[in-house]
Amino acid sequence: MCGTLLSRELLARGKSILVIDEEKPNTASKVASGVINPVTGRRIVRTWRIEELLPFAWNAYTNFGNDLGVEIVKQCNILDFHPSRQMAEAFNERLPEEPYLSEVDDPTELKKIFNFHYSVGQVSPCLLVDLQTLLPLWRQYLVKKNGLLSETFLWEHFKADKDGVTYKNYVAKKIICCEGVAGFDNPFFKNLPYTRMKGEALIVSIPGLPRTNIYKQGINIVPWKHDLFWIGSTYEWNFNDMSPTPSWRKKVEEQLSYWLKLPFKVIDHLASERPANMERRPFVGLHPQNNNLAIFNGMGAKGCSLAPFFAHQLANHLIDGLPIYDDADIKRFEKVLERKMV
Repeated sequence: MCGTLLSRELLARGKSILVIDEEKPNTASKVASGVINPVTGRRIVRTWRIEELLPFAWNAYTNFGNDLGVEIVKQCNILDFHPSRQMAEAFNERLPEEPYLSEVDDPTELKKIFNFHYSVGQVSPCLLVDLQTLLPLWRQYLVKKNGLLSETFLWEHFKADKDGVTYKNYVAKKIICCEGVAGFDNPFFKNLPYTRMKGEALIVSIPGLPRTNIYKQGINIVPWKHDLFWIGSTYEWNFNDMSPTPSWRKKVEEQLSYWLKLPFKVIDHLASERPANMERRPFVGLHPQNNNLAIFNGMGAKGCSLAPFFAHQLANHLIDGLPIYDDADIKRFEKVLERKMV
């Protein structure tokens, strides 16, 4: 996600680029739902900087889709089925002060599809980004423009000095690290406060379920490609491997059986690791010791909302010297990054 949006920004500004990326089936971006939700958590509070991020994301993805000749983003609001009386009351308490929230006045049609005992709220506007279309189309575009080297990046072939950077036979002014989980082992940025987070999702066929909304009750049901739905996701902080977890699948299937009145069929079970960080803010900007090295990573579960805005900020910073927001700029970790790498 980061590499896609930043490479487009730089090309639009007339820069020549080379994206070095080995194609893998289950990266965090490829198995993400694509949902941009303006509120978060049990307290139903606004996500960080959403007033700026949401309209920027809408414009960025709309323009990106227009350039590619496809629809990339649409409004797809969340219907929040309150699982308990306490959660319904908490939602209602937030209604007067949060314009993103409203109640569903007549849930009659929903009762034909779902089993639920309390009220249903709505979160609006929410966006749904079609990552399953965007990412491969942009990869194809880069191939046509000779802008993609499809291989694993190996740091032993990289050199940096005051004049620029070199990778194998390629020479450039800067390298920008949009590596996802590979950033944990980046020799220049691995001291950053990364944290490992595993996510899982089921891909499910649910004939008869309208694709007009995202449905939420502990788990999310999100419209996916080929008339399928994405069901998830977990946020596991302690895990032993990246394999899909059978016990998690069983639990979700039981939830769906209880919640849905419609039949469903599980088509796939996905798992991936996200490049999150402890303070839940992105890593954006130039290395404090070498301005030929930059990073754009650490988006966590908010990549679809954060990446368009901060790709634009980083491009402006690299080209025109404009500032990056202090709470996203990598310079906040200057002392950490000065420590000697082992």
